[in-house]
Amino acid sequence: MLSRQQKHVLLKFFSMFSVVRGYNILVIVIAQYLTSIYILAHDKTIKEVVFDVNLLMLVLASSVTIASGYIINNFYDSEKDLINRPQKSMLDRLIGQNTKLVFYFVLNFIAVIFASYVSVRAVIFFSIYIFAIWFYSHKLKKLPIIGNITSAILTITPFFAVFIYYKNFETVIFAHAMFLFLILSMRELTKDLENIKGDLALNYKTIPIVYGEKTSKIMLTILSLLTIIPAYFLIFKFNIGNMNYFFYMSMILLIVFTVLIQKAQTKMQYLILHNILKFIIVAGVFSIVLIDVDLLLNRIL
Repeated sequence: MLSRQQKHVLLKFFSMFSVVRGYNILVIVIAQYLTSIYILAHDKTIKEVVFDVNLLMLVLASSVTIASGYIINNFYDSEKDLINRPQKSMLDRLIGQNTKLVFYFVLNFIAVIFASYVSVRAVIFFSIYIFAIWFYSHKLKKLPIIGNITSAILTITPFFAVFIYYKNFETVIFAHAMFLFLILSMRELTKDLENIKGDLALNYKTIPIVYGEKTSKIMLTILSLLTIIPAYFLIFKFNIGNMNYFFYMSMILLIVFTVLIQKAQTKMQYLILHNILKFIIVAGVFSIVLIDVDLLLNRIL
């Protein structure tokens, strides 16, 4: 049996894990390594990629920066989350606001230390990234369209760090990036529809509040159709192996999403649509291994 003090410490641990969204960070770490192995550094062996210390430092710097970003975002959104996500918010509030700020600055310092192992340019890159996350959380998040676009860009920025490191400028990489950017943009707009109650109460100028739910749904439909463009090129113009099945599945799910979004009205319905997009993102990460399964076995050996 755990003592009362031990239970309190355990709850605080889960609270901090909830604030930094550790599960999201784990997915991003896996995505960075799989992207490096199969797309960005496909000419290297798996051993060379996995045991590359510079890559490890970039991944660690990304993870710590993202964690600090979630903390500062949680700090500014504490009142809104109390309305939109009351249960999660109560867990997050076990960690005081001052403690969150301390963790935020410590994590940013650690991120710079990790980046400094790679190069001065990496330090500059992550310093700008840290500032951009803060500026988004403090100012841009409350602005329609600009906030959505900025959020999507910040989400894929860790992949740009690895992209710049390997200096791989193949067209297929930009096609993957465009597909991911469009899906992330859809997710951000769907989240705005899901959280409209809290945003309205705290005067956030999101797209659904400024332009209305109907316009938001039209925008989501257009974004859904636009994803067909990079998906088409990835399936028919590039050699992505069995990963093409992922894009076929994604297009089917996006058709379902487009039909459902027209009828969605409640928070639960928007949450389901949000989860469809999250599933596409996570499935996309793990489907990277389908690019060449035989190559995986050969490169391990």
